[in-house]
Amino acid sequence: MTTPGLIRYDIADPQAGGQRRPFAKAVRAGDYVHVSGQVPTLNGEVVQGGIVAQTEAVIANIKAVLALAGCGLEDVIKVTCWLDDPRDFSSFNAVFERHFIDHPPARSTVQSRLMIDAKVEIDAIAWKPL
Repeated sequence: MTTPGLIRYDIADPQAGGQRRPFAKAVRAGDYVHVSGQVPTLNGEVVQGGIVAQTEAVIANIKAVLALAGCGLEDVIKVTCWLDDPRDFSSFNAVFERHFIDHPPARSTVQSRLMIDAKVEIDAIAWKPL
């Protein structure tokens, strides 16, 4: 079932032979694009190398999803970040700052055990008029 006015991006999982997943990587609702939580995976595997490498991978995944909706990091207005270990905050923040220094979004960062064996997950909301 589709909802008028909503655009769903990338609901098929290439890692599962193109099968549909029960969520979209992003949904555009008018001028807003809501990006589902992104984790540090590449080719279906969790990126190794600690918080710096994993944060870089998550941001790369967010950029790729935003591109599906014609957006970039500069359009992001709000993010929620989950860190497995609060001691990683400083290193995480240094990577985050490099990508968002010129266009910082509103941000919440909390400690949470993640659903996969990873150190970080980030979701985002972007604003870009159609």
